[in-house]
Amino acid sequence: MNHSSDKLAIETRRLRKVFGQKVAVEGLTLEVRRSEIFGFLGPNGAGKSTSVKMLLGLVVPTAGEARVLGQPVGDVEVRRRIGFLPEHFRFYDWLTAEELLGVHGRLYGMAHGLLRERIPELLELVGLGEHRRQRLREFSKGMLQRIGLAQALLNQPELVILDEPTSGLDPGGRRLVRDIIKAQRERGCTVLLNSHLLGEVEVTCDRVAFIKHGRVLESRRLDAAAGETRVRLRARNLGSETLAGLERWATEVSSNGERFTLTVRSADTLPELARYLIERGADLYELMPEKKSLEDLFLEIVGTEGGL
Repeated sequence: MNHSSDKLAIETRRLRKVFGQKVAVEGLTLEVRRSEIFGFLGPNGAGKSTSVKMLLGLVVPTAGEARVLGQPVGDVEVRRRIGFLPEHFRFYDWLTAEELLGVHGRLYGMAHGLLRERIPELLELVGLGEHRRQRLREFSKGMLQRIGLAQALLNQPELVILDEPTSGLDPGGRRLVRDIIKAQRERGCTVLLNSHLLGEVEVTCDRVAFIKHGRVLESRRLDAAAGETRVRLRARNLGSETLAGLERWATEVSSNGERFTLTVRSADTLPELARYLIERGADLYELMPEKKSLEDLFLEIVGTEGGL
């Protein structure tokens, strides 16, 4: 394994976990760079939760290698630098919001003075400042989701692993969490995000990995210039030589009169393509990119078996 700890927050090679006769993770090879928001996508039963537990040192791999923040998984000092929000969390509901964060802070070994400053800041950040002395048993599902996010950020971690962080939130709450996640990236934190809400992943993550049966099928950047883009084009006076020349940028070209549909390798090529058409004497009326949605990509790469 290439121990490039200065660049990678997570690195796995052929990571495998078998429970009895069941292969939960077949052979996960994954790289997550530091200071990026990375989406972990796959159908139910793809091995996502087991993979996360191995990264956290909660489950011992059957085979393979994994390093987190430059150290082997399970390293105690590294675990102090990780924040985690599981999908099915259970908090002590007789505690108040600030008491819960206090308990978790002491588990991290955080100094009392630091906690006294950090807890009010976090409660305000997640919109629970006025509920700091309210017991968790009185919280709604969305409020519990927010306090869960607060505890995951309590120790100002270098890596945050979030499993369905917006599942119980309304649109306003989802936007708040999205902004908080992006702010973590700005301070240099790496975020591993597992969510079935593909729209949230699409507007939040820098890259995603599509996994199935515990293997990475493909990793993709999600910025506007990344990956193949379908383009609707309306133009006249396109001769056969000009059409043939489009193959320099397009992998597919279809036409219906003066309307054309192209699949280009990257949206970055569109200005150059437009200049080419105009220089060749074409009358260009419309050039409209239509990037594939993350849902389309998911179905194309992973297939329709199971659900998220």
